[in-house]
Amino acid sequence: MQYYRYILDKSSRKFICPDCGKKRFVRYVDIETGNYLPEKYGRCDKGDGHHFLDPYSDGYAQECSRSDNKDDWKPPKPKPASTIPVYFDFETFKKTLKGYEQNTFIQNLMGRIAYPFDVDEMTKVVELYRLGTITKGYRAGAVTFPFIDITGNVRAIQVKQFDESNHTTGTDFLHSIIEKDCIRNNQPLPDWLKAYKAQEKRISCLFGEHLLGHKASGPVALVEAPKTAIYGALYFPKITWLAVYNKSSFSIDKLKVLAGRSVYVFPDLSRDGSTFAEWQAKAEQYQEQLPGTRFIFSDLLEKFAPKQDKENGNDIADYLIQQDWKEYRECDFCEKSEAPKTTFSPTPEQVYQAFSVAICEGCPPTAFCVPEFCPKAAEFLPETTKSKI
Repeated sequence: MQYYRYILDKSSRKFICPDCGKKRFVRYVDIETGNYLPEKYGRCDKGDGHHFLDPYSDGYAQECSRSDNKDDWKPPKPKPASTIPVYFDFETFKKTLKGYEQNTFIQNLMGRIAYPFDVDEMTKVVELYRLGTITKGYRAGAVTFPFIDITGNVRAIQVKQFDESNHTTGTDFLHSIIEKDCIRNNQPLPDWLKAYKAQEKRISCLFGEHLLGHKASGPVALVEAPKTAIYGALYFPKITWLAVYNKSSFSIDKLKVLAGRSVYVFPDLSRDGSTFAEWQAKAEQYQEQLPGTRFIFSDLLEKFAPKQDKENGNDIADYLIQQDWKEYRECDFCEKSEAPKTTFSPTPEQVYQAFSVAICEGCPPTAFCVPEFCPKAAEFLPETTKSKI
Protein backbone atom coordinates (compact mmCIF):
# COMPACT_ATOMS: atom_id res chain seq x y z
CA MET A 1 0.00 0.00 0.00
CA GLN A 2 1.32 3.45 -0.93
CA TYR A 3 2.34 5.55 2.09
CA TYR A 4 1.81 9.32 2.08
CA ARG A 5 3.62 11.48 4.56
CA TYR A 6 1.64 14.61 3.62
CA ILE A 7 -2.14 14.47 3.82
CA LEU A 8 -5.04 16.92 3.90
CA ASP A 9 -5.88 18.04 7.42
CA LYS A 10 -8.70 15.87 8.80
CA SER A 11 -9.77 18.37 11.47
CA SER A 12 -12.55 20.92 10.95
CA ARG A 13 -10.11 23.82 10.72
CA LYS A 14 -10.31 25.97 7.57
CA PHE A 15 -8.09 28.75 6.15
CA ILE A 16 -8.53 31.55 3.63
CA CYS A 17 -8.37 30.15 0.12
CA PRO A 18 -5.62 31.87 -1.96
CA ASP A 19 -7.92 31.64 -4.97
CA CYS A 20 -11.49 32.58 -3.94
CA GLY A 21 -10.65 34.42 -0.71
CA LYS A 22 -13.22 32.45 1.32
CA LYS A 23 -12.46 30.61 4.56
CA ARG A 24 -12.81 27.09 3.20
CA PHE A 25 -9.25 26.06 2.42
CA VAL A 26 -8.01 22.74 3.84
CA ARG A 27 -4.22 22.64 4.19
CA TYR A 28 -1.80 19.75 3.96
CA VAL A 29 -0.24 18.36 7.15
CA ASP A 30 3.06 16.56 7.71
CA ILE A 31 1.95 13.50 9.70
CA GLU A 32 5.46 13.01 11.08
CA THR A 33 5.75 16.44 12.66
CA GLY A 34 2.10 17.47 12.88
CA ASN A 35 2.97 20.79 11.20
CA TYR A 36 1.17 22.41 8.29
CA LEU A 37 2.96 22.65 4.96
CA PRO A 38 3.42 26.07 3.29
CA GLU A 39 0.14 27.94 2.82
CA LYS A 40 -0.15 27.28 -0.91
CA TYR A 41 -0.58 23.52 -0.43
CA GLY A 42 -4.18 22.53 0.06
CA ARG A 43 -7.64 22.28 -1.43
CA CYS A 44 -10.57 24.65 -1.58
CA ASP A 45 -13.71 22.93 -0.34
CA LYS A 46 -15.79 24.62 -2.99
CA GLY A 47 -14.37 22.30 -5.61
CA ASP A 48 -15.37 22.85 -9.25
CA GLY A 49 -11.80 23.44 -10.33
CA HIS A 50 -10.96 25.91 -7.56
CA HIS A 51 -7.55 26.03 -5.94
CA PHE A 52 -5.92 22.66 -5.33
CA LEU A 53 -2.19 22.09 -5.01
CA ASP A 54 -0.68 18.96 -3.49
CA PRO A 55 2.98 18.69 -2.40
CA TYR A 56 3.64 15.73 -4.68
CA SER A 57 2.79 17.40 -7.96
CA ASP A 58 5.49 20.14 -7.90
CA GLY A 59 8.36 18.21 -6.34
CA TYR A 60 8.01 19.60 -2.79
CA ALA A 61 7.81 16.13 -1.20
CA GLN A 62 10.83 14.83 -3.10
CA GLU A 63 12.90 17.88 -2.23
CA CYS A 64 12.07 17.59 1.46
CA SER A 65 12.97 13.94 1.38
CA ARG A 66 16.42 14.71 -0.03
CA SER A 67 17.11 17.65 2.28
CA ASP A 68 16.16 15.57 5.34
CA ASN A 69 18.60 12.90 4.14
CA LYS A 70 15.82 10.35 4.13
CA ASP A 71 16.48 8.54 0.89
CA ASP A 72 16.32 5.32 2.88
CA TRP A 73 13.34 6.43 4.93
CA LYS A 74 10.67 3.83 5.47
CA PRO A 75 7.13 4.47 6.64
CA PRO A 76 6.61 3.61 10.31
CA LYS A 77 4.66 0.50 11.09
CA PRO A 78 1.07 1.31 11.91
CA LYS A 79 0.33 1.15 15.61
CA PRO A 80 -2.51 -1.10 16.67
CA ALA A 81 -5.59 0.81 17.76
CA SER A 82 -5.81 1.04 21.55
CA THR A 83 -8.88 -0.45 23.18
CA ILE A 84 -8.35 1.61 26.33
CA PRO A 85 -10.67 4.64 26.23
CA VAL A 86 -9.41 8.15 26.81
CA TYR A 87 -11.87 9.89 29.10
CA PHE A 88 -13.25 13.40 28.84
CA ASP A 89 -11.51 15.73 31.30
CA PHE A 90 -13.51 15.55 34.53
CA GLU A 91 -12.74 19.09 35.70
CA THR A 92 -13.98 20.46 32.38
CA PHE A 93 -17.10 18.33 32.71
CA LYS A 94 -17.84 19.73 36.18
CA LYS A 95 -17.88 23.26 34.79
CA THR A 96 -21.02 22.39 32.81
CA LEU A 97 -23.03 21.68 35.97
CA LYS A 98 -24.49 25.16 36.31
CA GLY A 99 -26.48 27.82 34.46
CA TYR A 100 -29.77 25.94 34.59
CA GLU A 101 -31.76 29.17 34.60
CA GLN A 102 -30.62 29.74 31.00
CA ASN A 103 -30.91 26.09 29.94
CA THR A 104 -33.69 26.14 27.33
CA PHE A 105 -34.37 22.40 27.50
CA ILE A 106 -34.81 22.39 31.27
CA GLN A 107 -36.77 25.64 31.41
CA ASN A 108 -39.13 24.31 28.74
CA LEU A 109 -39.93 21.28 30.87
CA MET A 110 -40.67 23.46 33.89
CA GLY A 111 -42.80 26.10 32.20
CA ARG A 112 -43.47 25.78 28.47
CA ILE A 113 -45.24 22.44 28.14
CA ALA A 114 -48.85 21.45 28.80
CA TYR A 115 -47.98 19.77 32.11
CA PRO A 116 -44.88 21.48 33.56
CA PHE A 117 -42.73 19.51 35.97
CA ASP A 118 -42.17 20.62 39.54
CA VAL A 119 -38.75 21.98 40.40
CA ASP A 120 -38.11 19.03 42.69
CA GLU A 121 -39.00 16.50 39.99
CA MET A 122 -36.76 18.22 37.46
CA THR A 123 -33.89 18.63 39.92
CA LYS A 124 -33.85 14.91 40.72
CA VAL A 125 -33.46 13.97 37.06
CA VAL A 126 -30.89 16.71 36.35
CA GLU A 127 -28.76 15.45 39.24
CA LEU A 128 -29.31 11.81 38.36
CA TYR A 129 -28.11 12.17 34.77
CA ARG A 130 -25.69 15.06 35.51
CA LEU A 131 -27.24 17.32 32.89
CA GLY A 132 -25.44 20.62 32.35
CA THR A 133 -25.51 23.86 30.41
CA ILE A 134 -23.41 25.71 27.83
CA THR A 135 -23.37 29.21 29.31
CA LYS A 136 -21.55 31.18 26.60
CA GLY A 137 -20.58 31.12 22.95
CA TYR A 138 -22.59 30.11 19.91
CA ARG A 139 -24.25 27.24 21.82
CA ALA A 140 -25.22 29.32 24.87
CA GLY A 141 -28.37 27.95 26.50
CA ALA A 142 -27.86 24.43 25.14
CA VAL A 143 -28.15 21.37 27.37
CA THR A 144 -25.29 18.90 27.85
CA PHE A 145 -25.94 15.15 27.94
CA PRO A 146 -22.88 13.40 29.44
CA PHE A 147 -22.25 9.77 28.57
CA ILE A 148 -20.89 8.41 31.86
CA ASP A 149 -19.87 4.77 32.07
CA ILE A 150 -20.65 2.31 34.84
CA THR A 151 -17.41 3.18 36.67
CA GLY A 152 -18.19 6.91 36.66
CA ASN A 153 -15.87 8.04 33.87
CA VAL A 154 -17.14 10.56 31.32
CA ARG A 155 -16.80 9.14 27.81
CA ALA A 156 -18.41 11.98 25.81
CA ILE A 157 -20.64 15.03 26.25
CA GLN A 158 -23.29 15.68 23.65
CA VAL A 159 -24.56 19.25 23.32
CA LYS A 160 -28.13 19.81 22.12
CA GLN A 161 -29.75 23.14 21.38
CA PHE A 162 -33.55 23.33 21.56
CA ASP A 163 -36.17 25.91 20.70
CA GLU A 164 -38.99 26.79 23.10
CA SER A 165 -41.02 23.82 21.84
CA ASN A 166 -38.11 21.51 22.72
CA HIS A 167 -37.41 20.73 19.09
CA THR A 168 -33.74 20.27 18.27
CA THR A 169 -32.13 23.23 16.50
CA GLY A 170 -28.48 22.23 16.79
CA THR A 171 -26.25 19.33 17.82
CA ASP A 172 -22.60 19.39 18.83
CA PHE A 173 -20.09 17.79 21.18
CA LEU A 174 -18.32 19.64 23.93
CA HIS A 175 -14.85 18.52 22.84
CA SER A 176 -15.52 19.99 19.38
CA ILE A 177 -16.70 23.28 20.88
CA ILE A 178 -13.53 23.50 22.99
CA GLU A 179 -11.35 22.73 19.96
CA LYS A 180 -13.05 25.41 17.85
CA ASP A 181 -12.62 27.91 20.66
CA CYS A 182 -8.89 27.16 20.91
CA ILE A 183 -8.43 27.55 17.16
CA ARG A 184 -10.41 30.78 17.06
CA ASN A 185 -8.30 32.26 19.86
CA ASN A 186 -5.05 30.87 18.44
CA GLN A 187 -4.44 28.77 21.54
CA PRO A 188 -2.96 25.26 21.73
CA LEU A 189 -5.28 22.37 22.50
CA PRO A 190 -5.11 21.05 26.08
CA ASP A 191 -3.06 17.88 26.33
CA TRP A 192 -6.07 15.84 27.44
CA LEU A 193 -8.02 16.96 24.37
CA LYS A 194 -5.23 15.93 22.00
CA ALA A 195 -5.26 12.42 23.44
CA TYR A 196 -9.06 12.37 23.56
CA LYS A 197 -9.40 13.35 19.88
CA ALA A 198 -6.88 10.74 18.77
CA GLN A 199 -9.06 7.79 19.77
CA GLU A 200 -11.35 6.20 17.22
CA LYS A 201 -14.52 5.94 19.32
CA ARG A 202 -15.68 8.44 21.89
CA ILE A 203 -19.37 7.64 22.49
CA SER A 204 -18.47 4.21 23.79
CA CYS A 205 -21.04 3.71 26.55
CA LEU A 206 -24.77 4.13 27.11
CA PHE A 207 -26.25 7.41 28.23
CA GLY A 208 -27.21 6.84 31.87
CA GLU A 209 -24.95 3.79 32.18
CA HIS A 210 -23.50 5.08 35.46
CA LEU A 211 -26.90 4.50 37.10
CA LEU A 212 -26.46 0.74 36.67
CA GLY A 213 -23.63 0.86 39.17
CA HIS A 214 -26.12 1.93 41.85
CA LYS A 215 -28.86 -0.51 40.84
CA ALA A 216 -27.70 -4.10 40.60
CA SER A 217 -31.19 -5.15 39.56
CA GLY A 218 -34.52 -3.66 38.58
CA PRO A 219 -36.23 -2.77 35.31
CA VAL A 220 -34.27 -1.07 32.55
CA ALA A 221 -35.75 0.77 29.55
CA LEU A 222 -33.63 1.42 26.49
CA VAL A 223 -34.31 4.16 23.93
CA GLU A 224 -32.40 5.87 21.16
CA ALA A 225 -31.72 9.46 22.27
CA PRO A 226 -30.76 10.99 25.64
CA LYS A 227 -33.70 13.39 25.43
CA THR A 228 -36.08 10.43 25.24
CA ALA A 229 -34.43 8.81 28.27
CA ILE A 230 -34.89 12.02 30.26
CA TYR A 231 -38.59 12.16 29.41
CA GLY A 232 -38.97 8.51 30.41
CA ALA A 233 -37.22 9.11 33.73
CA LEU A 234 -39.51 12.05 34.49
CA TYR A 235 -42.64 9.98 33.89
CA PHE A 236 -41.43 6.66 35.29
CA PRO A 237 -38.75 7.36 37.92
CA LYS A 238 -38.65 3.76 39.18
CA ILE A 239 -37.31 2.53 35.85
CA THR A 240 -33.68 3.08 34.87
CA TRP A 241 -33.84 4.79 31.48
CA LEU A 242 -30.84 4.51 29.17
CA ALA A 243 -30.11 5.68 25.63
CA VAL A 244 -27.79 4.24 22.98
CA TYR A 245 -27.22 7.63 21.18
CA ASN A 246 -28.57 6.89 17.68
CA LYS A 247 -30.06 4.14 15.53
CA SER A 248 -26.74 2.52 14.60
CA SER A 249 -25.55 2.50 18.24
CA PHE A 250 -27.69 -0.50 19.21
CA SER A 251 -24.52 -2.60 19.32
CA ILE A 252 -23.16 -5.47 21.39
CA ASP A 253 -20.17 -3.49 22.66
CA LYS A 254 -22.52 -1.00 24.35
CA LEU A 255 -25.20 -3.45 25.45
CA LYS A 256 -22.94 -6.00 27.11
CA VAL A 257 -23.15 -3.91 30.29
CA LEU A 258 -26.82 -5.03 30.47
CA ALA A 259 -25.92 -8.72 30.81
CA GLY A 260 -28.32 -10.59 33.05
CA ARG A 261 -31.08 -7.97 32.95
CA SER A 262 -34.55 -7.71 31.44
CA VAL A 263 -34.48 -4.73 29.10
CA TYR A 264 -37.63 -3.09 27.70
CA VAL A 265 -36.70 -1.65 24.32
CA PHE A 266 -38.43 1.34 22.71
CA PRO A 267 -37.07 1.95 19.19
CA ASP A 268 -38.00 5.19 17.46
CA LEU A 269 -40.74 4.94 14.87
CA SER A 270 -39.65 4.83 11.23
CA ARG A 271 -41.47 5.17 7.95
CA ASP A 272 -41.29 1.48 7.10
CA GLY A 273 -40.63 0.00 10.54
CA SER A 274 -36.99 -0.64 9.64
CA THR A 275 -35.59 0.58 12.96
CA PHE A 276 -37.85 -1.74 14.95
CA ALA A 277 -37.02 -4.70 12.71
CA GLU A 278 -33.27 -4.01 12.80
CA TRP A 279 -33.10 -3.67 16.58
CA GLN A 280 -35.25 -6.73 17.18
CA ALA A 281 -33.10 -8.87 14.89
CA LYS A 282 -29.92 -7.67 16.59
CA ALA A 283 -31.39 -8.25 20.03
CA GLU A 284 -32.06 -11.91 19.20
CA GLN A 285 -28.37 -12.33 18.37
CA TYR A 286 -27.21 -10.40 21.45
CA GLN A 287 -29.28 -12.54 23.82
CA GLU A 288 -27.24 -15.57 22.75
CA GLN A 289 -24.02 -13.71 23.57
CA LEU A 290 -25.25 -12.24 26.89
CA PRO A 291 -26.43 -15.07 29.18
CA GLY A 292 -29.48 -14.20 31.26
CA THR A 293 -30.30 -11.08 29.25
CA ARG A 294 -33.76 -10.54 27.79
CA PHE A 295 -34.62 -7.79 25.32
CA ILE A 296 -38.39 -7.31 25.38
CA PHE A 297 -40.10 -5.55 22.47
CA SER A 298 -43.71 -4.56 21.89
CA ASP A 299 -44.99 -3.63 18.44
CA LEU A 300 -47.96 -1.60 19.71
CA LEU A 301 -46.61 1.76 18.57
CA GLU A 302 -45.59 0.21 15.26
CA LYS A 303 -49.17 -1.04 14.80
CA PHE A 304 -51.18 1.90 16.04
CA ALA A 305 -49.09 5.04 15.49
CA PRO A 306 -50.48 7.34 12.77
CA LYS A 307 -48.66 7.41 9.45
CA GLN A 308 -47.48 10.98 10.03
CA ASP A 309 -45.85 9.99 13.32
CA LYS A 310 -43.93 7.27 11.50
CA GLU A 311 -42.90 9.71 8.79
CA ASN A 312 -41.62 12.08 11.48
CA GLY A 313 -39.73 9.34 13.31
CA ASN A 314 -41.56 10.00 16.58
CA ASP A 315 -40.50 8.24 19.74
CA ILE A 316 -42.06 7.39 23.09
CA ALA A 317 -41.26 10.87 24.41
CA ASP A 318 -43.59 12.43 21.84
CA TYR A 319 -46.48 10.50 23.39
CA LEU A 320 -45.50 10.93 27.01
CA ILE A 321 -45.15 14.72 26.85
CA GLN A 322 -48.80 15.07 25.85
CA GLN A 323 -49.95 13.59 29.15
CA ASP A 324 -50.00 14.72 32.78
CA TRP A 325 -46.95 13.29 34.51
CA LYS A 326 -48.73 13.37 37.89
CA GLU A 327 -50.91 10.52 36.70
CA TYR A 328 -47.78 8.42 36.22
CA ARG A 329 -47.17 7.88 39.88
CA GLU A 330 -48.23 5.16 42.29
CA CYS A 331 -51.99 5.10 42.74
CA ASP A 332 -53.61 5.85 46.08
CA PHE A 333 -54.63 2.21 46.41
CA CYS A 334 -50.98 1.12 46.50
CA GLU A 335 -49.97 3.90 48.88
CA LYS A 336 -52.81 3.69 51.43
CA SER A 337 -54.44 0.28 51.35
CA GLU A 338 -53.56 -2.24 54.02
CA ALA A 339 -55.00 -5.05 51.94
CA PRO A 340 -52.54 -7.88 51.30
CA LYS A 341 -50.72 -7.75 47.99
CA THR A 342 -51.92 -10.05 45.26
CA THR A 343 -50.10 -13.23 44.43
CA PHE A 344 -50.51 -12.34 40.74
CA SER A 345 -47.06 -12.47 39.18
CA PRO A 346 -46.99 -10.90 35.70
CA THR A 347 -44.36 -11.82 33.19
CA PRO A 348 -41.97 -9.11 31.86
CA GLU A 349 -43.86 -9.25 28.57
CA GLN A 350 -47.13 -8.45 30.35
CA VAL A 351 -45.53 -5.57 32.22
CA TYR A 352 -44.19 -4.15 29.01
CA GLN A 353 -47.40 -4.55 27.05
CA ALA A 354 -49.59 -3.00 29.74
CA PHE A 355 -47.08 -0.15 29.92
CA SER A 356 -47.18 0.28 26.15
CA VAL A 357 -50.97 0.18 26.01
CA ALA A 358 -51.22 3.08 28.44
CA ILE A 359 -48.83 5.16 26.36
CA CYS A 360 -50.38 4.21 23.02
CA GLU A 361 -53.96 4.73 24.18
CA GLY A 362 -53.06 8.06 25.77
CA CYS A 363 -54.48 7.08 29.14
CA PRO A 364 -52.75 7.43 32.53
CA PRO A 365 -51.74 4.04 33.90
CA THR A 366 -53.63 4.45 37.18
CA ALA A 367 -54.67 0.82 36.89
CA PHE A 368 -51.14 -0.42 37.36
CA CYS A 369 -47.93 0.81 38.92
CA VAL A 370 -44.58 0.18 37.31
CA PRO A 371 -42.81 -1.92 38.43
CA GLU A 372 -44.86 -2.83 41.55
CA PHE A 373 -48.23 -4.50 40.95
CA CYS A 374 -51.20 -4.01 43.26
CA PRO A 375 -54.49 -6.02 43.31
CA LYS A 376 -56.03 -3.37 41.07
CA ALA A 377 -53.29 -4.01 38.50
CA ALA A 378 -53.90 -7.74 38.69
CA GLU A 379 -57.45 -7.19 37.52
CA PHE A 380 -56.54 -4.74 34.79
CA LEU A 381 -53.54 -6.37 33.19
CA PRO A 382 -55.00 -9.67 31.91
CA GLU A 383 -57.95 -7.81 30.39
CA THR A 384 -55.63 -5.41 28.67
CA THR A 385 -53.36 -8.07 27.28
CA LYS A 386 -56.33 -10.04 25.96
CA SER A 387 -58.21 -7.17 24.39
CA LYS A 388 -55.42 -4.97 23.13
CA ILE A 389 -52.57 -7.25 22.16
